[in-house]
Amino acid sequence: MTRTDTIVAAATPPGRGGIGIVRLSGPKVPELAAVILGELPLPRRATFARFLDAHQEPVDAGLALFFPAPHSYTGEHVLELHGHGGPLVVEALVARVVELGARRAQPGEFTQRAFLNDKLDLAQAEAIADLIDAGSREAVRAAMRSLQGEFSTMVRGLTDAVIELRTYVEAAIDFPEEEIDFLADRQLAERFQNVREHFAGVEQSARQGRLLREGMTVVIAGRPNAGKSSLLNRLAGYDAAIVTPIPGTTRDIVRERINIDGMPLHVLDTAGLRQGGDEVEAEGIRRAQAEMHRADRLLFVIDVIDDPLGMAFQEERHRLPSDVPVTLIFNKCDRAVGIPVADTTAGPPRITMSARTGEGLDVLRAHLKLCMGYQTLDAGTVSARQRHLDALQRARAYTEEAARQLQERRAGELVAEELRAAQQALNEITGEFTSDDLLGRIFSSFCIGK
Repeated sequence: MTRTDTIVAAATPPGRGGIGIVRLSGPKVPELAAVILGELPLPRRATFARFLDAHQEPVDAGLALFFPAPHSYTGEHVLELHGHGGPLVVEALVARVVELGARRAQPGEFTQRAFLNDKLDLAQAEAIADLIDAGSREAVRAAMRSLQGEFSTMVRGLTDAVIELRTYVEAAIDFPEEEIDFLADRQLAERFQNVREHFAGVEQSARQGRLLREGMTVVIAGRPNAGKSSLLNRLAGYDAAIVTPIPGTTRDIVRERINIDGMPLHVLDTAGLRQGGDEVEAEGIRRAQAEMHRADRLLFVIDVIDDPLGMAFQEERHRLPSDVPVTLIFNKCDRAVGIPVADTTAGPPRITMSARTGEGLDVLRAHLKLCMGYQTLDAGTVSARQRHLDALQRARAYTEEAARQLQERRAGELVAEELRAAQQALNEITGEFTSDDLLGRIFSSFCIGK
């Protein structure tokens, strides 16, 4: 795969539609356009044309748009052919372009070329995929903010602050004969504190953005007939799972995607945890255990009528994953007298509710948002990914180590080296320092034609 190739792909989804778009990018675009259309269209002007095959017979007819380099999406010559949306018509056009010397584009290759040609940075490129995959209006708005460069601006501001620190330290190293000990200067300590606060602000924005994009995975667990499926249905807002009084009704994983104030919530209803049962139920319990280990949080549902003290949780506790936090849901409070009072001082948090009536549902929704650190969206929320958070956390760790070296050893060279590593970690977010392997992983998740 080279950037000197001319690439082609359908830019509209597979299947039938009113319009099908074939997109080309690369140095041979003007030559290919002249062959397929009979002449090169005027730049940036929609031109009606017939799309010709090797025998000069029209494959289709529609609009042609030519964008000369560097003023195009990819920064290269780009041609778009807007024809009819039949899959055979679109494929015939793509095959004709390949016949003339182009090659089929890899997933995300158009956007990758835009990044390599400095039309956008890596965070903006990822925001394009986030915009396409957005599952809520809030996610769409956040992705648009990142695409417009708001998140990149935050990261660059933080990078500039780290660079200023590094410059100050390296100046102290370069001029050791000065009477003033710059490394002991109170101003330097204040600058480190300002950078810490800057990190906190950017990390909070990125954490909100990741939650908005990826959401939270919650597994509903508990004994048979505790009300797990009823809780799933109440959260989903419709009957997603079958509910009967027969123990063992749910045998496989039932998955639902909902959102709480814009935060995606992946809810999994699982088979009731108990000993015995047939082979199918045992396999359902095995799958439930596997999903629990991948969850962000467990909602352990307890029938408050039969088990007001929550003994089912105590008995199952040793079989639950120790590293996944648990919330106890005391269900059926509408039919019980003397329900347990929420214990906020010891053990897992407890919520009393009724999956049948919806009582306590607002408390549960607020609790889930609090568990993930998700706040009500504001105008500054941007789209972000886990890799952004990882890079921020590594950069912050390098900066903290630099501060420690300064305080304990006054070792200017070590401080400067840690700050250099912090700067490099931040540059990974926008792509100013990025390995080819990382680029391959990122753009391979894009759709073909984008």
